[in-house]
Amino acid sequence: MLANLRPTEILLIIAVIFLLFGAKKLPDMARSLGKSARILKSEAKAMKKESEAEKAAEGGAASQAPADAAQQAPRTIQAAPGDVSSSRPVAEPNRTNQS
Repeated sequence: MLANLRPTEILLIIAVIFLLFGAKKLPDMARSLGKSARILKSEAKAMKKESEAEKAAEGGAASQAPADAAQQAPRTIQAAPGDVSSSRPVAEPNRTNQS
């Protein structure tokens, strides 16, 4: 479907997007989309590592100790690499100071 678009139609779509969202909001939207993609990618890697650890734990008792240590470590969700202010433990509720 997208392959059937002509250049004029693509330009028209881009113009409508600029009119709807404005030039100031588009960089912020792209930035937040990039952060979301990084979070999704890191969580997918973590899930893959966990499944590999579970498979290794089923295969032998020798790899059981590292799997236990990995389960005891607290998991955190980070919004961006190096952004410590927005990371929080998964098990704890998000506490906000309300005035």
